[in-house]
Amino acid sequence: MQCREASKLMDPHAAADLPLIEGNKSLSQVTADVCAPLERRAGPLWWAAFLVAFSFLLLGIAAVTYQLITGIGTWGLNRTVGWAFDITNFVFWIGIGHAGTLISAILFLFRQKWRNSVNRSAEAMTLFAVTCAGIFPIIHMGRPWLFYWMFPYPNNRGSLWINFRSPLVWDFFAISTYLIISLVFWYVGLVPDLATLRDRVKSGWYRRFVAFFSLGWNGSSRTWHRYESVYLILAGLATPLVVSVHSVVSTDFATTLLPGWHTTLLPPYFVAGAIFSGMAMVLTLMLIARKTMHLEAYITARHVDAMTKLVLATSGLVGLAYLTEVFTALYSENPYEHAALWNRLGGTLAWGYWLMVACNMLVPQLFWFRQVRTCLPVVFVVSILVNVGMWFERFIIIVTGLERDFLPSSWAGYAPTLVELATLAGSFGLFFTCFLLFCRWLPAIAIAEVKGILHRSPSNEPAAVPQPLLTSGISHGSATEPGVV
Repeated sequence: MQCREASKLMDPHAAADLPLIEGNKSLSQVTADVCAPLERRAGPLWWAAFLVAFSFLLLGIAAVTYQLITGIGTWGLNRTVGWAFDITNFVFWIGIGHAGTLISAILFLFRQKWRNSVNRSAEAMTLFAVTCAGIFPIIHMGRPWLFYWMFPYPNNRGSLWINFRSPLVWDFFAISTYLIISLVFWYVGLVPDLATLRDRVKSGWYRRFVAFFSLGWNGSSRTWHRYESVYLILAGLATPLVVSVHSVVSTDFATTLLPGWHTTLLPPYFVAGAIFSGMAMVLTLMLIARKTMHLEAYITARHVDAMTKLVLATSGLVGLAYLTEVFTALYSENPYEHAALWNRLGGTLAWGYWLMVACNMLVPQLFWFRQVRTCLPVVFVVSILVNVGMWFERFIIIVTGLERDFLPSSWAGYAPTLVELATLAGSFGLFFTCFLLFCRWLPAIAIAEVKGILHRSPSNEPAAVPQPLLTSGISHGSATEPGVV
């Protein structure tokens, strides 16, 4: 396996001088390159990926329909393990969605310009991941057609309300808040590019669509100024969500009395794991989009190098959480904590625990080596292994914490059924189907933001000057594009 990109970043001093966008692109070339996948017919590679993803989506729809008609008895749940596959998938998908907010909001506030090539796709990934996550608590309700009861609306049931102490209610408000803020943040950043598409598309329903959602964008200096102000405010609002949403999800576990769950470690542990798994999924999607959409000049080895360093850093935090969890259980001298720990390390699901440790702690250590960080096929494999490990982390936490409780007579094992496996496959089908449709109909690269970093490198940027998202529209469009003053 050859790594052609490896030679570009072998010298750290040369790496710092590499441009973020390769090929000395002009402003008009950026627009043409990013819009090209939207303006031409989809290729056979896109259709093949779409058919595979859509097939898994149909499988998931069939599985969910069957279990709604038949009942939750189609799952492998029992009285002991009441939370299992569905809540595992819920926590997994919520975690995947955190990287979009990290790249879009937090890195924007820290003026990290390498984010400009990947933030649009990462934000879209957040929306699709949160959508996949929201499916599982609704199914888990048993009567999902009554999910609207969780809305605090005037009702005719008198004083009968939902149980606001239920973790399902916490999850509902966490998901809905995260989805609304992420959707608004993604859409506001998309408005200038929709105006560019409006001026490029000649006629038809697609032009009417982008014209309506571009909100009459005219590219004036006043418009850019208002846009930058709103984008900055939304970034500030979205940043706390990275911490708060997954902290709420982790509190579902931490507020119980079960050994292995009842710990204050879980909120920061879950947040670090969410960013870890989300960054790995961003890497997976970006490497796929880079090749299939011919965006090698915009998603460069420097972008991959920066994302792999974030994966390495969060892997260290997750590993520290694993060790802290073991130390706390042993130091507590609590026999129930000891039993829960030994059940994870050597019980019936010990193979899943050690697979989790290998994928989340050991495999990412390869990113210490620059040759690995710049070898894109290896990075792709590592990113997939990280998400495999993170899925098993949620599975091990939930199932091992439940299958051996305080009463030995109620101990029970758990194994997923084919319906549950099909539902999981369907969630991946939904995720990749939505992402492929997004790449087909909307720009996967933020055109206006990328134009602001053309021919720049960290060595020649003025460090003392604040770097806004867009400099009032100057140098973000040609004379025929809406981004020019």
